Amino acid sequence: MEVRELKDKKVWESFIIKYSPVALFQSWNWGEVIRKMGQNFWRIGVYDNDGKLVAIAQVIKVKARRGTFLHVRHGPVLSAVNEKYFKFFIDFLKSLGKKEKAGFIRISPLLDNSDENQQFFRNFGFRNAPIQAMDGEYCWVLDIDKSENELLSGMRKTTRYLIRQAEKLGVEIVKSKKIEDLDQFFSLYKETARRQKFIQHKGIKQEFEELLKDDQIILFKGYHQKNLLAAALIIFYNNQAIYHHSASVEQKIPVNYLLQWEAIKEAKKRGKSIYNFWGVAPEGKSHHPWIGHSLFKRGFGGRVISYIHAQDLPISIEYCTTYLVETIRKWRKGY
Repeated sequence: MEVRELKDKKVWESFIIKYSPVALFQSWNWGEVIRKMGQNFWRIGVYDNDGKLVAIAQVIKVKARRGTFLHVRHGPVLSAVNEKYFKFFIDFLKSLGKKEKAGFIRISPLLDNSDENQQFFRNFGFRNAPIQAMDGEYCWVLDIDKSENELLSGMRKTTRYLIRQAEKLGVEIVKSKKIEDLDQFFSLYKETARRQKFIQHKGIKQEFEELLKDDQIILFKGYHQKNLLAAALIIFYNNQAIYHHSASVEQKIPVNYLLQWEAIKEAKKRGKSIYNFWGVAPEGKSHHPWIGHSLFKRGFGGRVISYIHAQDLPISIEYCTTYLVETIRKWRKGY
């Protein structure tokens, strides 16, 4: 077996479509976002003894105050949960990690959160990462291969009413693919981050620029009486649409409800089968920071998908510091 740099976009994307079509952060275009942000990353393929491609991974080197590590978001993507293939891949990552002076390896493949899969990773020395559920690991999805009337009927009564109310109030939803319109989004986003006390994501502009090249992203803007009240970036990748970033001002006009409904209709128009509302708070956690957003998302109807939690493999003593810092942060934030 061998590991080689994979340079063919068509081969890469064909592998993802076949084995993990929802793995956004392993997509070729997301790799280009990482490249634009100036981060070190490797785009590799694992080949068996017959030269067949059996696994792919975009590996990012993350340098943070809490420690340096190698990160594989939504991956690796494997043709099968095979011990031989996985061991070979992990041995490669260990060697790369030591060379890059990383304290640990973090992976988050989009595999079912089953006892069998958890045991598989434990067998290789992995442990649950101390961070909260990230990257749509525990998410709310809506199957949209139904008629609009069926989708409306499946919503919470209040959600359906607020969509109609926004229409009656004259809320206008505008779809944009203009780079310059991001300034409007960032104006709202900065205020939203301040109000809700979260750290703004980096690389949103690069994300928009790269995904736009393949028509994979739209900026939805919600207006009332010509005032911009809400905005959201919706990604379209393979069979799904993803509610990825959003921002709004504090107000009583139900603009966000109509914005989501228009995004769902756009996803249907594009032939997508799933609308992914992204992360939600787990059931029973009434003090979770996402509880308000989760109530909003669940109101549209749908179901939970739970993937296995991010897995860490320590490769140096430095991991102890990272584990402690992230555990404390998680506890303080109430996750």
